[in-house]
Amino acid sequence: MATGIELSTLGHRVRHHRLGAGLTLDELGARVGVAGSQLSLIENGKREPKLSLLQAIADATETDVSDLISGEPPNRRAALEIELERAQASPVFRRLGIAPVRVTKGISDETIESLLGLHHELQRREREAIATPEEARRANTELRLRMRDRHNYLADIERLAEKQLRAAGHTSGALTHRTVSIMADKLGFELIYAGDLPSSTRSITDLENGRIYLPPASIPGGHGLRSMALQAMAHRLLGHTRPTDYADFLQQRLEINYFAACCLMPETNAVAFLQQAKKDRNLAVEDFRDAFGVTHEAAGMRMTNLVTQHLGIALHFLRVDHNGSLQRVYENDGLPLPMDVTGSVEGQIVCRKFSARSAFSQQNRTTEHYQYTDTPAGTYWCSTQTGTTPDGEFSITVGVPFDDARWFRGRESSARAVSTCPDEACCRRPAADLAHRWDGKAWPSARVHTQMFSPLPRGAFPGVDDSEVYAFLERHAEG
Repeated sequence: MATGIELSTLGHRVRHHRLGAGLTLDELGARVGVAGSQLSLIENGKREPKLSLLQAIADATETDVSDLISGEPPNRRAALEIELERAQASPVFRRLGIAPVRVTKGISDETIESLLGLHHELQRREREAIATPEEARRANTELRLRMRDRHNYLADIERLAEKQLRAAGHTSGALTHRTVSIMADKLGFELIYAGDLPSSTRSITDLENGRIYLPPASIPGGHGLRSMALQAMAHRLLGHTRPTDYADFLQQRLEINYFAACCLMPETNAVAFLQQAKKDRNLAVEDFRDAFGVTHEAAGMRMTNLVTQHLGIALHFLRVDHNGSLQRVYENDGLPLPMDVTGSVEGQIVCRKFSARSAFSQQNRTTEHYQYTDTPAGTYWCSTQTGTTPDGEFSITVGVPFDDARWFRGRESSARAVSTCPDEACCRRPAADLAHRWDGKAWPSARVHTQMFSPLPRGAFPGVDDSEVYAFLERHAEG
């Protein structure tokens, strides 16, 4: 049985060949033995003809049945009419309660194109409305839980990365910017540093002219630019298309970040390094970081991909800002984390007793801070390093359950804290004497984050202004 869309295309093709033969509906009907009104229903996609009738129509119009049932519209006008029919049949349009426009011969192609433009904008706004902050949190939570079930490990991308590295001649040591350029060249792209990238983008890939635009830097080989270039290449290698929803967008972001990490810290060499460190009972994020020339955060995140999968150690990773808010999270060791009713942990405030927050008060901030923390789920050891960005301070923490601390440098730490969170008496509820002293006598003015008022997403890609991107490409394509 043909579908509604196929019937519509079939009807247009029947009409096209009837008119090409110079026949009216009644004239064609007389030749094939049916009423003209029956043919009209077929041409309007409202009735499915039998094969015998199609054969008769093909004979009468001097064409083939295969041509009548082709899935391609017979001409541009038919393509426009079919697209408008589909748009007006969509749930988004039907919910408006507006009667569909009946297309007649008197309606010009330009009018149909204008109507289609309105439908496209309606669909775009519908997609934009779907990606509410709550929807984003739910999608992010689902992705985090799926990755936890997989030990945060993606074997296919690991193999893809090592294949690309071998093709570019990389065997060991830190990945150089030159090697990244060779990898891009093998994909048909040139790396170009541009000072006028739109503020909403990290990089832009010009598919037509084979260019990947990156922001300028005083040290082009820096980890950040290598990572951005690798992420841009990953979109092409992984066959990504425009995200269909926020969950798809997050999945793509995870995959390109994963690919970049696999290139900067290749599985074969990274696992060998970590296995030797475990054998020496000297696992340390800072050593792993320095061995591959990456940031502390990148090294910590890469360990979540490999340590559980290859070393059999459950662990957690936290990036926390100076206010105690969780920015990036991974855990498969049962560490009690704050979460909202949707199960989302990003944006939640971690316990003040965790080293992810207490490390901000350490005088020596250039080295890792080690601490044991007793929690309702057991005792955990962790290593925390702090850093600073233009947006403020942050901390990076990698930790494991007490029994696995024996494999890590810093296990001899005497620093210890007790956390009873999520019990609010732990660190969220003020002490009784302070509550009594200040109740009704204090009135703080809250800082409202501007992102609360920002729509999400803004363009076809969440957070990216398409108009800026296309204007940028136009400027540079001319050069």
